[in-house]
Amino acid sequence: MTATAPSTAGAADRPGATGAPGRAAQVVWAAATIALVAVGTVRAAGWLFALCLVAAAVTGTLAVTGGRSPLGMLVAATLPPAATVRALPWAVRGLRDTRPAGAGIGFGRILTSLAISAGLLLLFGLLFSSADAVFADLVTGLLPDISAASVVGWLVRLGLIGGGLLGAAYLVSRPPDLEGLRPGPSRPAHRLEWTLPLVLLDTLFAAFVLVQLTVFFGGAGHVLRTAGLTYAQYARGGFWQLLAVTALTLLVIAIAARRTPTATRADRLLVRVLLGTLAALSLVVVASALYRMQVYADAYGATRLRLFVTTVELWLGLLFVLVGVAVVRLRAAWLPRLVVGTAVLALLGLALVNPDRLIADRNVDRYLETGRLDVSYLSGLSADAVPALARLPEPMRVCALGEIAAELPRDGLWGTNLGRARARQDLATIPTVTDVTDCPGTRRW
Repeated sequence: MTATAPSTAGAADRPGATGAPGRAAQVVWAAATIALVAVGTVRAAGWLFALCLVAAAVTGTLAVTGGRSPLGMLVAATLPPAATVRALPWAVRGLRDTRPAGAGIGFGRILTSLAISAGLLLLFGLLFSSADAVFADLVTGLLPDISAASVVGWLVRLGLIGGGLLGAAYLVSRPPDLEGLRPGPSRPAHRLEWTLPLVLLDTLFAAFVLVQLTVFFGGAGHVLRTAGLTYAQYARGGFWQLLAVTALTLLVIAIAARRTPTATRADRLLVRVLLGTLAALSLVVVASALYRMQVYADAYGATRLRLFVTTVELWLGLLFVLVGVAVVRLRAAWLPRLVVGTAVLALLGLALVNPDRLIADRNVDRYLETGRLDVSYLSGLSADAVPALARLPEPMRVCALGEIAAELPRDGLWGTNLGRARARQDLATIPTVTDVTDCPGTRRW
């Protein structure tokens, strides 16, 4: 791929336009990356932070490369590993370049200055620490624990972060031209070729929607009596099939929108009607999947997986709304970026609602109403759930909080976390040691 700077010629043709095309979008991706990484400082749930880091890798790549088309965004996702490898000889060449006269201090002297500074800080820091216990505690809190395992861990993190930053610097200095990566025009299908499948698919969706209306008005009990299913069979099994239907429908709409002709007014009207109907009916499918998951959560309690897949379904429902807008306008150049952007917003929204505490709150409320509680599962939640679990009566409370309190790590300056800090404040006023050795509750999916 040719490494060329993106053209700014188009900016002069638009009144008030400044900078390279997509520069504002890159700033937004950069802000999203910072927000996703910051989740690790606010929430203690490790699973949530892991998802945010994966999303941050995607948004960070888009912030550096600026891909906007679907193909450009896919290519951008493959660039960081290759850029890190190609950046090594590039960085070596930069270090070997001779410094021109009068250009300032050389790189070697900068390294020497840093080494001298580190030596002086170490020497005087040790002397001051041995002279004053309060200062020694302050220094100890600032420095990470030094052990063989911690050194290896820090080296691995340093290598990953350093490699990522080096690859990002290489892409910034040699930005790839992703603006031209757009699929060529496809051969439009004959009207009958795409009309017949879409009409039949709309009919099938309409029949399913009519059946779902009986569920909404008749309640889950009507379906359970009619089909002879249990809550788990009805809700869990049906949900995954409907989730697959939702994803496949988006693929069908994308292919149909690309192949359908829009040259005549009749073609454009037919596209709007058939694809718009399919998008609207798909929203009912999304609602049905959400309803089934709600039935399951009410029967067996909330879990991380159930909350996560519910969030995914809500996001897919939003995508169908956006697809409907694109179908009506017959323009979708903005849709790929919104697909990624709404996914990031859904993840940040999940972090905002504090998922582990939300799960704990729902299960505690359910226990206070029904007397049923999966203590074993709740004790495996993160420190974010402590304020909610503190509402449980004894001995349930100590059973749920004992394991969390025992595994709560000690945070230093480098591991500051608001969720764990609040948990320590709550646990300081709650006894977490008891003579109860047999805590009720078994784990369920």
